[in-house]
Amino acid sequence: MAGSLDGQRTHRAEHSTGLWDSVRKAAFVIGSSLFFLAAFRNSITWHLQRFWGASGDFWQMQWTKVHALFGGREWALFFVGTMLVPTVSFWLLNALFLIADATGKPSFITRYRIQQDKNNPVDPVRLRQAIKKVLGNQLFLSVPMVLVTYAVMQWRGTPCSLELPTFHWVMLELAVCGLLEEILFYYSHRLFHQPAFYKHIHKIHHEWTAPIGVVSLYAHPVEHVLSNMLPALIGPILLGSHLTTTSLWFTIALLVTTISHCGYHLPFLPSPEFHDFHHLKFNQCYGVLGVLDRLHGTDSAFRRTKAYDRHVLLLGLTPLTESIPDEPKKRE
Repeated sequence: MAGSLDGQRTHRAEHSTGLWDSVRKAAFVIGSSLFFLAAFRNSITWHLQRFWGASGDFWQMQWTKVHALFGGREWALFFVGTMLVPTVSFWLLNALFLIADATGKPSFITRYRIQQDKNNPVDPVRLRQAIKKVLGNQLFLSVPMVLVTYAVMQWRGTPCSLELPTFHWVMLELAVCGLLEEILFYYSHRLFHQPAFYKHIHKIHHEWTAPIGVVSLYAHPVEHVLSNMLPALIGPILLGSHLTTTSLWFTIALLVTTISHCGYHLPFLPSPEFHDFHHLKFNQCYGVLGVLDRLHGTDSAFRRTKAYDRHVLLLGLTPLTESIPDEPKKRE
């Protein structure tokens, strides 16, 4: 009896320590990102103002020019900011990954492949199928949802107002959007893994046990709306965010999910090991930041693998599959 109680206490202590460690990691990622963006913004603004001889606030002046360019057609401005800018960013990044996926070159990318025996190169038939579905989701689902979002945000405020939000407020809203996305994505994702939903909806996304960047939006229409789009939309809608904040948030969200699915653990980019392991094992690592996975214990198997040891920011040029290799397979 005493041994059982000691075991329960030890388990609770490990769970508490693990949860706190996950919270600290999430806080470090968000805090470092905000610090980097703040430093980046201030430095670039200062240099641009000196270069162009701009007076006053540089970003406000540029926004005023863009706003005037659309001549009061705020719906068009909103569409460009929330649909075209993030989508172009998504495909530009994926174009680089697609070259590596389709050709197996250049080696400075492919040497960082996580699942080294997969997609080398990717099956062209499967790739064309994935691209076709992603384009369909973006055109026939994302576009209408963005237009509905504009109507809702126009009803509750002025998303395209002439006055830009303060930089610090933008950073706060980005953090809130990230936390809201984590909550909605985690629970909707787990819901789609329930047998009744998985078989008819989520199984499509998991056709790729070794994901590539473009399959981040390769999903059943119901999943694309409820698990891809809604978690990203809810933050700006609830906060009544300015268009510039919404555009920045959507772009970041699309680039991050691309990196999470890309299949390459590249230097100086966020680690995709967490979500790559989810595609490999299906029942682990449902979230984005990992906090809720630690809370619910849905990363327990992941934490016992070498993939967990490799789930760090790579600051060197040596692939982590070389510096932290998998255990040799036992001979039967």
